[in-house]
Amino acid sequence: MAWMGFGGEQLLTPNETVEPARPPRPTIGLALGGGAARGFAHIGVIRVLQRAGYGIDVVAGASIGAVVGGCYLAGKLDELESWARSLTKRRVLGLLDLSLGGGGLIAGSRLAHLLAHDLGGVQIEDLPVPFAAVATEIGPGHEIWLTRGSLVKAIRASYALPGIFEPVKIGGRWLMDGALVNPVPVSTARALGARMVIAVNLNGELTGRGAVVPSHGSNDDEELPPVEQQLRTTAIGAASALIKRQLGFAPKRVLPRGPRTPGISTVIVDAFNITQDRISRSRLAGDPPDAMVNPRLGRVGLFDFHRAEEIIELGAEAALKALDTIRDTAEALA
Repeated sequence: MAWMGFGGEQLLTPNETVEPARPPRPTIGLALGGGAARGFAHIGVIRVLQRAGYGIDVVAGASIGAVVGGCYLAGKLDELESWARSLTKRRVLGLLDLSLGGGGLIAGSRLAHLLAHDLGGVQIEDLPVPFAAVATEIGPGHEIWLTRGSLVKAIRASYALPGIFEPVKIGGRWLMDGALVNPVPVSTARALGARMVIAVNLNGELTGRGAVVPSHGSNDDEELPPVEQQLRTTAIGAASALIKRQLGFAPKRVLPRGPRTPGISTVIVDAFNITQDRISRSRLAGDPPDAMVNPRLGRVGLFDFHRAEEIIELGAEAALKALDTIRDTAEALA
């Protein structure tokens, strides 16, 4: 047993040990960005932070970032990673229930059932640390922070990509993908109490694509494509073509010479990438994180879910490179 020395201080016997005092650290928040399949990189980032001993005190996620962040805080990251690594092109197609007449080309019920299997009944208020899933309200375009209620519904609303997944109604508001308004929710993590924010930007390699062309116009010899060519694809066919082409199932067609209207898959994917690039740069410039993780995902498509193993490794690789900055920043802010 310990004994009392002169002056009443408690001293240790030779056989007793004491754990070394841990250095103080700031409250750390994780801002997990949107990017569809690229979001599996968040798993690799979290794994590296765990191994490095960094506890996470706040999590804010947009779109796929909300999925990974919610599963992590609910203690289901292992299950999510195992499921992600098991995906093949055909399994991804099997998860997509094409829909006509709704607010999106994919109803999303099959994905919702998978989430409910592991997260059903989990309330955001029950998570061990503050969590917010960022969504966008249809109509007024409000940025909505889902910080209470069903975790599954919050996640579904946050990843409801416009025109692809059906929107989700929560608390009387119709909600869609949060990456439309806050692709890397640094501001959300700060508002939830984070002193230091580590941001994971899935679109870092997309920056620089949006140059300005100051002078441009039409040529007299250009021909407009016929209306029939622009409207020939039905909604259900468009959805099928988009997913299959992104997964590599659709056969490559030999294009005739001359101008051709870009296909729907090209238009949707490029529109999303451009939007993410511009909004991310604007938001991050106004509220920069204290440390940034930028996985090299420029060659990963939005629907490349079957490449989960590679994407997770790219996330881990980027996090390892950022560890020195994270350590120095944590020490400075402690």
